[in-house]
Amino acid sequence: MCPINQELSHKTKQPKAILPNIFAFPPSRDTLGGTSYLIVENEANILIDCPAWETANQDFLSSHGGIDYLFITHRGAIGKITGIQQTFNCEILIQEQEAYLLPELKVTTFREELQLNPSIELIWTPGHSPGSSCLYYGHQGGIIFSGRHLLPNQQGEPQPLRTAKTFHWRRQINSLSSLLAKFSPDNLQYILPGANTGFLRGKGVIDNAYGKLAQLDLQALLQNQPLL
Repeated sequence: MCPINQELSHKTKQPKAILPNIFAFPPSRDTLGGTSYLIVENEANILIDCPAWETANQDFLSSHGGIDYLFITHRGAIGKITGIQQTFNCEILIQEQEAYLLPELKVTTFREELQLNPSIELIWTPGHSPGSSCLYYGHQGGIIFSGRHLLPNQQGEPQPLRTAKTFHWRRQINSLSSLLAKFSPDNLQYILPGANTGFLRGKGVIDNAYGKLAQLDLQALLQNQPLL
């Protein structure tokens, strides 16, 4: 396939259904390869992070009823947020320490937690960035949309990954410890990460999420995790 056709193929690739009522968008150059998700609900549609703002994605969102909320998991996931809000008149949700990055937009902030509805909770998990946060969805056994707080490694296993841009590594480990204390195998079945989704090799999700996180040696990660 020639380069032009490859580019066209990328631009017209549709979001993929990975769980009932949950769709994953193709990784976006606007967010350095970040993966965005759409939760389609009767009460409200929730977009998690910004997908590439191109016609195929705009049409897809419109065909599924638009967006009521746009939740940003970390500062690197902002992308073309102005166009998204102008198009869908959606409410932007972001942790208070990163709201200053959107001075011209109307946003709703939270500090530690925000219960959006009985099944959806926003949770501050600082470390990757000061306002890094996750969204917990209480259906289908429990799902965490983890942004870049938790990512699959090359074996597809979830863990915090330290990079040159990590804000505070110890806080990131502490945030993981807090999630383990908050949830259990009964209410955390899946992780949907905000990047590195190619390491999931087509599955689109990390299953047995709590069990895999509980197996991590947090002290070893804290002391020995190299920069990526």
